[in-house]
Amino acid sequence: MRKYLKSTDFIMFEVRDRVARITLNRPDKRNAINPQMSRELHDALIEADALADVNVILLAGAGKDFCAGFDLAGRYAGKPDDPNGIDETKYRTLNATLDDDSWHIEDGQRDVNTLFDIHKPVIAKVQGNCMAGGTDLALMCDMILVAEDAKIGFPATRANGTPANNMWLYHVGPQWAKRMLMTGDSLWGRDAARIGLVLDAFPAAELDAAADELARRVSCIDGELLAAHKRVVNVALELGGARTLQRMAAELDARAHLSQGPRRKQFKADMASGGLKQALTNRDAPFGDSMVKIHWASK
Repeated sequence: MRKYLKSTDFIMFEVRDRVARITLNRPDKRNAINPQMSRELHDALIEADALADVNVILLAGAGKDFCAGFDLAGRYAGKPDDPNGIDETKYRTLNATLDDDSWHIEDGQRDVNTLFDIHKPVIAKVQGNCMAGGTDLALMCDMILVAEDAKIGFPATRANGTPANNMWLYHVGPQWAKRMLMTGDSLWGRDAARIGLVLDAFPAAELDAAADELARRVSCIDGELLAAHKRVVNVALELGGARTLQRMAAELDARAHLSQGPRRKQFKADMASGGLKQALTNRDAPFGDSMVKIHWASK
């Protein structure tokens, strides 16, 4: 019997009708990712991939949001939060040097890359906020279904770094990838479907049924065939540089963290003096309305 055939602190895990349902479960924090959740998600994915009675995985978020990104109140803000009381001074320090930062980013990548590497297909069901680190998870999945009013974006690119898990190019091509990363703007779910960032968008009330039906249809195919289909497409992505890009993205994100530009310096100062809410407000204020307007879609 494997270890994770059950829910954990921050992950709900359920198997029925050949579908493993893995749900991020920090709704009070908008399912923001902390190190423990990341580890638990990795283990749940490996468990689902190993179970003989699972053909497909449905990844969701509990409550109003899929995932609002990384939890900036803990380790991702440079604060240790290990519940086991480990002496952090014996290990690499986050943001201490370029190599230390790259190491920590790559360590986190291993959990996210599990979505890409496992044999079984993963369908993401996205509602509410899917921001920053939340997009890391969604864009590593094999298919993404969203609510039309979901918000998808990476506003942290405005002052905090570049996505270390970067699959934007492979979903939408170079121009839209640059449009999103170079502004930190966000897309409504319906517009994300229009540009190919996600597979399809549905009215919020219909999203659960649509995701269940897609998962059911995929689950009707034998697991060995699904693995072959997934891996041949993913090998094509690898031939296009997808895995190499993740390593490069980690190093470039670490380099971006060393930036002494005025916006990054101001964000760090605002964090120190006024806290996260004030820092985010000041970071985003110059951009006003941050939702992308796709003009051709309304004609």
